[in-house]
Amino acid sequence: MKTIFAVVLIALHAAPAFSASDTFVYFGSHRAGPNLGFSLAHFDTDTGVLTKPEFLREARAPAFFSIHPDGQHLYTCNSGNPGGVSSYAIDPHTGALTLLNRELAGGGDTSYVSLDRTGRYALVANYDGGSIAVFALKPDGSLGDWTAFVQHTGKSMNPQRQTHAYAHSIITDPLNRFALVADLGVDKLFVYRFDEKTGALKPNTPAFVSVPPGSGPRHVKFHPNGRWVYLINEIASTVIGYDWDSEKGGLTEFQNVSTLPVDFQGTSACAELEVHPNGKFLYGSNRGHDSLAVFAIDAANGHLAAIQHVPSGGKTPRNFAFDPTAKWIVCTNHGSDNAVVFRVDASTGRLTQQGEPVPVPAPFCERFLSVR
Repeated sequence: MKTIFAVVLIALHAAPAFSASDTFVYFGSHRAGPNLGFSLAHFDTDTGVLTKPEFLREARAPAFFSIHPDGQHLYTCNSGNPGGVSSYAIDPHTGALTLLNRELAGGGDTSYVSLDRTGRYALVANYDGGSIAVFALKPDGSLGDWTAFVQHTGKSMNPQRQTHAYAHSIITDPLNRFALVADLGVDKLFVYRFDEKTGALKPNTPAFVSVPPGSGPRHVKFHPNGRWVYLINEIASTVIGYDWDSEKGGLTEFQNVSTLPVDFQGTSACAELEVHPNGKFLYGSNRGHDSLAVFAIDAANGHLAAIQHVPSGGKTPRNFAFDPTAKWIVCTNHGSDNAVVFRVDASTGRLTQQGEPVPVPAPFCERFLSVR
């Protein structure tokens, strides 16, 4: 009896004590060297406490990554040249990552990876390559063959940043009928017809909308209502709002606003944007001004009104993401090697920094995953 009791005590002490409010947070480091790649932290959705991430496994410049809805697979772009994309299996209990395979994506400096709405395809954008590709996913979650590849051509007015096409992001629309691609180099937001049965891409009619020369489109997101699309422009530090025609894949611009305060005189560039799940607020990151811009969204027409510019808590804020409750934002500051937690006021949208910055080596992207 004593032996059984002792075994039970050992098992209880050995098992991790996770609360219902505990989530994993993955960070990717954009720097070469040993013990750099993926790290893993815990985040408490009740208190907003983020633990210092612990090194998980080495990976080649996982600048941007996505977690599959099944919670068991992670897909990351590998930036630099020759670029590429990698797939990992996730241990749902420990968060450990096991490499499944790594594939070239047809162009250098792969910068973005997303999943279609069925979870059967990975869509990637090659920044330096100026191209996009689609991979079929195998039953075990690994990357299969290409189902589509498109090379962009052209350039725009900026002699340093827009000498050729630079595809920066790709996502599918809420109905999984179209794929939208922001190309920084040619100042266009492309629209492709997406076939979810085959993974094929075909140019839509019209095939794109142009933005003001020198804007540098970077990332694009849909509003939860599916009627509006928002595009953040890296070079111009602006957000453009569009009405979305879900039947024809049409984009009609209704607004172009700055992400910076009116009195800002320095140099800055945008990185990420997110729309709050409640549809009332939009957020964007400013690298240079080193802030998060907060906008209220007009429920009638989608128009944006600036309500706050909050310091990011470090230098060169890259990506940021809502936690599963949408009560918090975690923002990565690549230039100061840290991550910062912000409380989100659900009624006003305003952000308040929560606690001190947490050290993270060269962070770009972060993603949440529920602990099982």
